[in-house]
Amino acid sequence: MALAPADALFDDILEFLASSPTAEQIVHYQPPVALQQRLSELLGKNRSTGLGEAEQWELDEFLRMNRFMSRLRLKARKRLEA
Repeated sequence: MALAPADALFDDILEFLASSPTAEQIVHYQPPVALQQRLSELLGKNRSTGLGEAEQWELDEFLRMNRFMSRLRLKARKRLEA
């Protein structure tokens, strides 16, 4: 069974962090293109027609993980500047 996109993103982030990335690699991390496209799709649908309960949960999970990675990137940038 395939993972839901938000779960796939979570797993991708876990795999990335388990690889012991450098601060520079963290700053440049990008999720897989298919997941970026799914996020764009959800954001567009949210603006136009609205989301069902499952899609809203999925969008919320994407945004939560995005906030996590944004904070991690900020800390990694600070390490690079030190």
